[in-house]
Amino acid sequence: MGKLIYGSSSRELELDDRTLAHVKSIAVMKLRRNESFTISWQRDPETGGGRVSIWVHPSISLQFEFDEEVRPELNRTWLEAMMQDANKTGDLRIGHEVPEAAPVKPTRTSEPRARKSSA
Repeated sequence: MGKLIYGSSSRELELDDRTLAHVKSIAVMKLRRNESFTISWQRDPETGGGRVSIWVHPSISLQFEFDEEVRPELNRTWLEAMMQDANKTGDLRIGHEVPEAAPVKPTRTSEPRARKSSA
């Protein structure tokens, strides 16, 4: 279980390393472009439920701590869905993973056969 640590208030959000890696990728992309945005997630019903949003700005410290040493492979489909959402609404919502799109297999076209010349 990794952690996203935000600002000096020590607000911590525990996420599995795979989800955290995806959130980190989107956050880094947006912050590189000097874009501010919110990150939102739902709280566990055991802790009272509801949802939380934090305002992310390039001048505020954002730290990612991973339990695993090996970086998980990123799901491109999930990244694209998260980024589209964040770009449309300004809100990066942490939710369930979107299944990865199956790779498109190239279709094999039959090549024209060479004709035998009759000499």
